[in-house]
Amino acid sequence: MPQPHVQEAEAHLEALRAALAAHGITLPSLGLEAPSVAGSYTAPLIALGNCNLDTARALAAALREGAAG
Repeated sequence: MPQPHVQEAEAHLEALRAALAAHGITLPSLGLEAPSVAGSYTAPLIALGNCNLDTARALAAALREGAAG
């Protein structure tokens, strides 16, 4: 059974994945940082991962749009 902090991190991860998807953005390697889950960190880290240039542009545009709105 996952620790409560891992469950919370997974919930935030899914919320981030859904928010990105709402802008047509997929980060294939988005996930929990394994060492932070297995270690004694107070909360797991979310690894945003790698993306190609098109995804980076789309992410930047979505962030600019959100900041302007």
